[in-house]
Amino acid sequence: MGKKRLGIIYGGKSSEHEVSVHTAHSIIKAVDKGKYDILPIYIRVDGSWAQGPWVETAPDDVNALRYETNKPFNLLGLKEQLDVIFPVIHGPNGEDGTLQGLLELLDIPYVGSGVLASAVGMDKVMMKKVFGNSGIPQGDYTFFLRSELKRNLEAICEQIETSLGYPCFVKPANMGSSVGISKAKDRASLRDALTLAARFDRKVIVEAFISGRELEIGVLGNNEPATSVVGEIIPENEFYDYQAKYKSNGTRLEIPAQVSDNVVNRMKELAVKAFLALDCAGISRIDFFYDEAADKLYINEINTLPGFTPFSMYPMLWNEAGIGYAELIDRLIALAIERHNEKLENETVAESFE
Repeated sequence: MGKKRLGIIYGGKSSEHEVSVHTAHSIIKAVDKGKYDILPIYIRVDGSWAQGPWVETAPDDVNALRYETNKPFNLLGLKEQLDVIFPVIHGPNGEDGTLQGLLELLDIPYVGSGVLASAVGMDKVMMKKVFGNSGIPQGDYTFFLRSELKRNLEAICEQIETSLGYPCFVKPANMGSSVGISKAKDRASLRDALTLAARFDRKVIVEAFISGRELEIGVLGNNEPATSVVGEIIPENEFYDYQAKYKSNGTRLEIPAQVSDNVVNRMKELAVKAFLALDCAGISRIDFFYDEAADKLYINEINTLPGFTPFSMYPMLWNEAGIGYAELIDRLIALAIERHNEKLENETVAESFE
């Protein structure tokens, strides 16, 4: 059996561009070159596309990992060049269903969730509505459009103070890697938080503060997903912000988390329920708050394309469960092909009733 032709799409037109570049570098270095021929496909910050060859360089030299080539790029010819694609573009214009829709039209198998799950998983408001409808416990929240904030900022602040109180968390509805997130403790910081979040998205979500431990679990599979061990994030800051995730060495990841088997089993059950509620595929990391005093779990969010360097939480959770980084990549590629083959069972020509 010959090698599979694997495309890695990375970069992207979002504030998480740099994270995506590092992820692509990690995957390309880790994959078994005896199993895969690699075609790196880079999307620049301006949205233009370029392709390989890959330049091996130190992973912290982000600029050197980007392609600057005048080679014509034939997007419509990808199906003839590739067997499967691993998209590692985080945030809007990549993780939110837009790229997935393009790959569906091109009819190429790809790692991760489809259009619907990717879009709902990225939009924190829609995600919470689905979780609420599925009976998955979560904290109180509200949301506003940027246009409303421009017109009625003080009235909105009063509404938040009445419905949620302080402290509360303010986030762009469509963003990942903790970009644009603030913890508001009073009216002044709430104003600043709403203004900051609105810089990154037209929709802003405000969440009630939940006092609890930050626990995470990985999900792997399609129709019958499996779950990893549970991990805990112990941030050096007040919450797990962008600085703590990518710029600091002070945040600790405890894998496995020191929680009871009962908590682990409940998390596993809720994680699978959340994964299936959104009709996810392949990969997801699901984040919870655990109120130890009340012994209650609250879902925070689902990440349909979580961080994927060897030192990211998702691969580390599965490594603890006995699945190493290279094997995890293999499994995700196999799941992508499995999901694509399942779609091929759909009939596309209506039956004639003549």
